[in-house]
Amino acid sequence: MDNFDRLFEENCFLPCIGETEPKHQEVYERQHKDLQTLLAELEVIKNNIEEIKAREWHLAKLMQFHKAGLAPD
Repeated sequence: MDNFDRLFEENCFLPCIGETEPKHQEVYERQHKDLQTLLAELEVIKNNIEEIKAREWHLAKLMQFHKAGLAPD
């Protein structure tokens, strides 16, 4: 044990000692938003969903034309 204490005082460590230390984890902090901010974010999400639905409908119509052989080459 005295040998280990001497090595410790002389800053002589085994290479594996550093590998066993726990990694630092970030602490999660809750963000509290006011109602108006949340409603604005919800409106943006709704608009994105509507835009995606419109694109989906347009692509479905194009697929129908393609399957029917009416799409230009």
